[in-house]
Amino acid sequence: MESFSLILAIVVVTALAFDFTNGFHDTANAMATTISTGAMKPKVAVAMSAVLNLVGAFLSVEVANTISKGLVDEAGIRPEVIFAALVGAILWNLLTWLVGLPSSSSHALMGGLIGATIASAGVGAVHGDVLVTKVLIPAIAAPLVAGIAAMLGARLTYKLGKRAEDTESAKKGYRAGQIASAGLVSLAHGTNDAQKTMGIITLALVAGGTLAPDSDPPMWVILSAGVAIALGTYLGGWRIIRTMGKGLTDLQPQQGFAAQTSAATVILASSHLGFSLSTTHSVSGAVMGAGLGRKGGVVRWSTATRMFVAWGLTLPAAALVGALAEYVTGFGGWGTAVVAVFLVGSSAAIWKISRREVVDHTNVNDTGEAEPAGVVTTAMAAVTPPPAGQIVEEPVTAFPAQATSERTPSTTTTV
Repeated sequence: MESFSLILAIVVVTALAFDFTNGFHDTANAMATTISTGAMKPKVAVAMSAVLNLVGAFLSVEVANTISKGLVDEAGIRPEVIFAALVGAILWNLLTWLVGLPSSSSHALMGGLIGATIASAGVGAVHGDVLVTKVLIPAIAAPLVAGIAAMLGARLTYKLGKRAEDTESAKKGYRAGQIASAGLVSLAHGTNDAQKTMGIITLALVAGGTLAPDSDPPMWVILSAGVAIALGTYLGGWRIIRTMGKGLTDLQPQQGFAAQTSAATVILASSHLGFSLSTTHSVSGAVMGAGLGRKGGVVRWSTATRMFVAWGLTLPAAALVGALAEYVTGFGGWGTAVVAVFLVGSSAAIWKISRREVVDHTNVNDTGEAEPAGVVTTAMAAVTPPPAGQIVEEPVTAFPAQATSERTPSTTTTV
């Protein structure tokens, strides 16, 4: 019993550690566009997001029940299996945070749980119908729906904004709307992502015999999960905020408002239905859609492609690490200790590497070098005639026969 109590405590602490990484990994979902457009100061933005994430954690338990009751069989799942699942999810979160890619913490968690469960109890212990209907289909549909809604919303706001008499007042109005919509995304994030940790802890308590099967999360689980994700949110995942706010596209307040409103609507609707979708997918799709919603707006597809690759790798990569961790924990207490040491050591190494190039609230909007222009853009620029009256210098290259001391002066042509 003492050994069991220890492993259960380790699982709960590790789950809250994952919830913490989920918070700073997904801060960008709510606040990246608000920060990038200058609607809010970076530290104020993450503080507001943290409070609303905590509030959102108390609004529903539908997603938590999907994780604890629907995705895998509760019977036969040991606490070690859940610990192994969390190892895969945490390491994937940290790796993608290090490179600034907004991948899905939700899919990392579910991938780790699926891999560890298969390694422990076989493929039959995973409910394939729940995986498809409440995880995979929403993963594809959410960014598409949010992106289309954001694109149409951005176009509508620009169309209506043409009639605004005072441009500065209109901009202030959009900034206020963007702050309100960012708060809504934060609230929605708390109702969706904090619940996933609640579900994992509840599953561990059921597996350990502390809770009866089909139980809802206890109040202390809801409170601890809400506090953990709020603290992580306040810390701020500045690397991913930079990518989401400046790396995908350049947003104006109108676009930021459209993106966040669309994403919040999709997330809140899915939380009500118990869909464990990725808030990252929803917000990323909305940001790209809003980028295309402005005339002349662009999406940096090289960044988007890297992000899509990370999305595709999240479930299988976390599942593989979870399965390997479960295999090692199967050797007993020393195996669990080895996995725990590996997790702590790997996390510390990733943190140390991140210190080589610090990204925080002081430089989060610094984008560095812009994405290089494409071949077509370069060719068009080369053949475009200069404006009338512009002085153009046409240097004449000296022939080899000329003395090196002689230089042919440049001729100037007025167009």
